[in-house]
Amino acid sequence: MSLSINLPLILAAAFVSTASPGPATLAIADTAMQAGRRAGLTLALGVVTGSLMWSIAAALGLAAVMASSAWALEFLRYAGGAYLMLLALKSARSAIQGQPEAPPSRASVSRNYIKGLALHLTNPKAILFFGSLYTLGLSAETSHAELVLVIAAVGLQSTLIFTGYAWAFSNRRLAEGYRRLRRWFDGVFAVLFASASLKILTARLTP
Repeated sequence: MSLSINLPLILAAAFVSTASPGPATLAIADTAMQAGRRAGLTLALGVVTGSLMWSIAAALGLAAVMASSAWALEFLRYAGGAYLMLLALKSARSAIQGQPEAPPSRASVSRNYIKGLALHLTNPKAILFFGSLYTLGLSAETSHAELVLVIAAVGLQSTLIFTGYAWAFSNRRLAEGYRRLRRWFDGVFAVLFASASLKILTARLTP
């Protein structure tokens, strides 16, 4: 079966964004270190739910736009490329200057899911990211079944990454190691974000 989507490219771009240090991953790491694995996993699942909601909204919206307006697709492409380049610059600045530690989380385990959900739903960068993400590997010929495949694949990958953060950062040794190497991680992600941005900006789209 020939697909009109570039799933590996979409998953690679989603991996770069999801796994990179940001508000969600720092909140998960902090909660797991301060309140334990159960609390970290609960918050991570809240983040995953918010991510899935934005993913569905972006996929459905972009499907309609691509089917009716080529100029809108071009606009989204350039906006997405610019946003990813902004992330690259922020990561590069963080690698050079460093970042302060996130404040300790004091939320109870029962409230962590809502905290994670609210964190992602109220983050405007999540909306922009998913908008740029789906311009990477979708086309005007993308079917509903293929959209469902993309949403499910991105959702599964996000679940594994976010819950993996919660699992890993409940281990004190891994947490300390990450803190020591965080600036190196930021440098790597700066390069990856810049590469993804250039790929979008130089791609030839055929709506």
